Amino acid sequence: MLGSNALLLAGVTLAIGLGAGLLPLWTKVSEKEGLLKWMTGIAAGVLLASALLVALPEGFEIAMNNGVKELLVGGAILAGFLTMLLLECFGFGHDIHEEHHDHEEDHGHDHVHHPSNANSIVVGLSIHALTDGLAIGAAVLTESLVLTISVLLAVLVHKVPAAFSVGLFSMHERAERSASIRDVLMFSLATPIMILVTFYLLGDVSEQFLGLAILFAGGTFLYVATVDVLPEVHHAATGKSAMIQVVSGALIMVALLLILDATGIAALGH
Repeated sequence: MLGSNALLLAGVTLAIGLGAGLLPLWTKVSEKEGLLKWMTGIAAGVLLASALLVALPEGFEIAMNNGVKELLVGGAILAGFLTMLLLECFGFGHDIHEEHHDHEEDHGHDHVHHPSNANSIVVGLSIHALTDGLAIGAAVLTESLVLTISVLLAVLVHKVPAAFSVGLFSMHERAERSASIRDVLMFSLATPIMILVTFYLLGDVSEQFLGLAILFAGGTFLYVATVDVLPEVHHAATGKSAMIQVVSGALIMVALLLILDATGIAALGH
């Protein structure tokens, strides 16, 4: 039963990634930069709430109930956060900062300025997508419905703007559409592959390691959520809207958790 759940969630993440990633290759929806920022901000709020309200408490409980020391519990969260930071520092960033400059006099169209090494950006985003798969796969193994639903929602809400950005970025950087499709496919496959790898590799390990895996994933959620919105928050022109986006995303997650608890679909406590 759990195996079929893992396969189903892998298929869902693949479909969402491909759909959002291929969209800007064939439509002009890529011009809606404001919509992309709103999606990213709301996703940051959902990620933040998922990490602080569900993933970290659940991971903490699993780890502590199985004899893991407090320092190691905190260390797993810190390791997740620092892993993302190190990837960013070595050029495998998860965020594509797009700066639209008007070059109509020179080119007759808007130009999108990106980092020079396109391959490292796509690889970096795909590596970050692997951590999403780790989070979902580990959540399925805990057999906690509320954890699985909250982690899945957080990943999917974040994956839409992330995949969209991959497609948009690749469309501007690659000479051929086939190369852009390859980039989107690489990014989209990372999460479902890691869901299955995590599910089958961690299925026989002790709950100690499972709890630490959840905590590690929670640390990556915290990093992505904060880094996605901090640049916007620090700008006076965008700070208020970024705050609204994050709060809205967090409230969406809180509302979902309350609905799950009230309807008895998934209890918030054990």
